[in-house]
Amino acid sequence: MQPSSFHSRLLPQDWREALLLGRVDMGDGPTPILVREGRVLDVSKFAPTTSAFMEKWNGTVPDGKDLGDIASLDFQPVWVRDSGPKLLAPVDLQCVKAAGVTFAVSAVGRVIEERAQGKPEKAQAIREALSARVGTDLRAVVPGSPEAVKLKAALIADGLWSQYLEVAIGPDAEVFTKAPPLSSVGWGAYVGVRTQSTWNNPEPEVVIACDRAGRALGATLGNDVNLRDYEGRSALLLGKAKDNNAASAVGPFIRLFDDRYTMDDVRSAVVELEIQGQDNYRLEGTSTMAEISRDPVELVRQTLSEHQYPDGFVLFLGTLFAPTQDRDEPGLGFTHKEGDLVRVTTPKLGVLENRVTTCKAAPPWTFGISDLMQNLVRRGLLTA
Repeated sequence: MQPSSFHSRLLPQDWREALLLGRVDMGDGPTPILVREGRVLDVSKFAPTTSAFMEKWNGTVPDGKDLGDIASLDFQPVWVRDSGPKLLAPVDLQCVKAAGVTFAVSAVGRVIEERAQGKPEKAQAIREALSARVGTDLRAVVPGSPEAVKLKAALIADGLWSQYLEVAIGPDAEVFTKAPPLSSVGWGAYVGVRTQSTWNNPEPEVVIACDRAGRALGATLGNDVNLRDYEGRSALLLGKAKDNNAASAVGPFIRLFDDRYTMDDVRSAVVELEIQGQDNYRLEGTSTMAEISRDPVELVRQTLSEHQYPDGFVLFLGTLFAPTQDRDEPGLGFTHKEGDLVRVTTPKLGVLENRVTTCKAAPPWTFGISDLMQNLVRRGLLTA
């Protein structure tokens, strides 16, 4: 593969100007790296984990072992080659959090799932009835504002109120734990959906990376794999809908904030989604961050308001994407099939590419915190 082809498949368009924090496994265990101007620095002596790196990060690039140009490492998706250097999710000990229903369209989508009780054949009629009443109104409402209170009263009077509208326009954001530390998969890995699920979809999102103090230090891409049938049957099934083997994909790198990339770039990002099925089905969509109803900084604040994260955390910011394009029978909308190739992209964060399988067929998550600690001690990166 030519270097230019490699860079375009993986890195931000302005990769020569970006500082990218990631993790690789060259055969001896997870290693934090910093990519600068396309050169890969092993920074494990400076910080043995990306969590520790972010605690130490002050804008000054630390010394590290030069591993060469990133294209020379020749990362390949596991379905192409399950050997050689692996690009891992750029998060390790950080708690993986997620904010839901942060866009008006996703709020309507959640209400549809709830009213359809997890049955996709009921979704279209409910969608048409709800969208005419609340779709436009929600886009203009600031959550928690006096206008939101008035809209809530009107929707209750119409019999249209929902717990999802509560978190969409009420004062409190929905923030939940998406995945345990070390369980997220990275670029080129399989993502999983529960074997029993018949209505599910990807959720392409921007993910903010924070240290223990809540400093937002960078951003990356994420796929918050979502089971619409499970959560639609009951919001109490959120854990089964969200936290499953290989259901959290993050990567390819955390782009660190600097004078070339700031939170304003997150606010203006357009995240594109492409799904290519082995049945020749193709779906494209976008999520425009300018339409988010709660500012990313506010979502970070609410995540920290009553909790602490001593190893830092990453926060999925939610998605505008709500797939309605039929895949098989008319009126059934979209759901994944095994083998789907999912690409989440935005110019300044690069490309997150994964292939869909079931949670049972995906490689099991077996490398936990104790395994990581033992590995770091054995490699002399952590003293007992």
